[in-house]
Amino acid sequence: MISSKRPDYNWLILTFVALKILLNLLAMPHFGFHRDELLHLVLADHLDWGYKEVPPFIAVLAYTSKHLFGTSVFAARVFPTICSGLIMWLTGRITVEMGGRKFAVILACVTMLAAPAFVASQYLFQPVVFDQFWWVLAAWLLIRYINTQKASYLYWLGACVGFGMLTKYSMAFFTFALILGLLISKQRRILFSKQVFIAFVIAFVIFLPNVIWQFAHHLPFINHMHELKEQQLDYNHPSDFIAQNFLVNGIALFVWLAGFIFLLISFRLRKFQFLAFAYMLVFLFLLLMNGKAYYLFGAYPMLFAAGGIAYERLLKSAGTGIRTTVAVLFTVPNLLLLPLLLPVLNINQTLGWFSSVGKLHFFDFAVTWEDKKKHPLTQDYADMFGWDEMAKKVGDTYHNLTPEQQKHTVIFASNYGQAGALHQYAEQYHIPKAISLNSSFTLWAPDSLHFEHMIYVNATNESEIGKLGMLFGSAVKTGEVTTPYAREKGTAIFLLSQPKQGLYDRYNQELAKKRMQ
Repeated sequence: MISSKRPDYNWLILTFVALKILLNLLAMPHFGFHRDELLHLVLADHLDWGYKEVPPFIAVLAYTSKHLFGTSVFAARVFPTICSGLIMWLTGRITVEMGGRKFAVILACVTMLAAPAFVASQYLFQPVVFDQFWWVLAAWLLIRYINTQKASYLYWLGACVGFGMLTKYSMAFFTFALILGLLISKQRRILFSKQVFIAFVIAFVIFLPNVIWQFAHHLPFINHMHELKEQQLDYNHPSDFIAQNFLVNGIALFVWLAGFIFLLISFRLRKFQFLAFAYMLVFLFLLLMNGKAYYLFGAYPMLFAAGGIAYERLLKSAGTGIRTTVAVLFTVPNLLLLPLLLPVLNINQTLGWFSSVGKLHFFDFAVTWEDKKKHPLTQDYADMFGWDEMAKKVGDTYHNLTPEQQKHTVIFASNYGQAGALHQYAEQYHIPKAISLNSSFTLWAPDSLHFEHMIYVNATNESEIGKLGMLFGSAVKTGEVTTPYAREKGTAIFLLSQPKQGLYDRYNQELAKKRMQ
């Protein structure tokens, strides 16, 4: 008797999961901690229900990672790598749930594997990759509910939204987009059920502690968004957002775009048309908000899945050779970009690659930093160098003091990257944890300062040091970051002694101001 059960393609999908994990593993030994990773790793030692920039989920992961895997660069990137594998798994499962067979699964997964957006965003210890996971999981759970009508999937969807909100507030954008997408589709009946109300309650209860924390701390999220808007988002032009979203997946554009169109017009995927509506809605919302392109990355895996199905239908009469050619065509050009997106090569090989392709001027945009100047590496890569040297030189300054002087010495950093690095390397170089009034470090800065010596790490300019020096009887530069490719190259280390009363007053005023923001 022939079974009518459709194949689940689990082993095929697991093959791509393994390839994704392997790709990340190739990059782990190269370069150091990224600036943003250093901030998120510090949160492991300050567990709370919220922070100035992010909700608390990343802190729990940092704590777990530290105690399970240690404090190395490799250890920090274990969870992002696992999560990237899960996203690949869900992409494959969504393809199957929407009716895709072998070729659809292969095309969806292989193009996701090489798509620049996901190669570049899924290996660092940042909320981005975990945010993507919750978006993709939400889409899969909703699709499973439609296919099975099992209420448990809606309850799990509520938990997914709750934990997604504890990871990154952008989960709210996708949630509302899904709700509106359902409302204007033939699946709107789902929204008017008791199970959806229960799912909402589950999400609310999970997210509630962060809401309470926000109000208890004067809603720092609003101030953070205001600063982000003024310093970054206001400079984003809507045309840039549109162009970037058409470029971030490289040649795989033709897969996800086909999936989007197929979701809109195909009778075969009519049950899942709301996903296309949801994509349009969240795209338009972020466009109006001057959002960054990466905010939308979590919405693409479902489109890759639909794209795999679209090409499978289009090429249903084609032979294996043509199908293989199509998969290669939509993958290999993106693989050639790997050294630009992922540190799969060591620093010398990477510099050689950039030097070679730099002659074509095709990648000038990638090595042009916020200062509008061209550099040997991308800004993200440059943010992975110099931290160890900085911490060592701070340690040298500290240990050149007498034991009695060390008892009355504090270390102060001007930005969260420096403070995070000094925290990360504190045990290795036997130095006190750094103080900073930048970012979430404000939350656990001491309420008052009393010291005789300050080791100050400054990445701004000499004029600030001049002003600060007026608050001390003595200011001596003891070193600076010299790592040639570091974004922090030139960051100076000062030993400031004999503080005047004005310094304490300035600190107290600044701390009070920052804590109210």
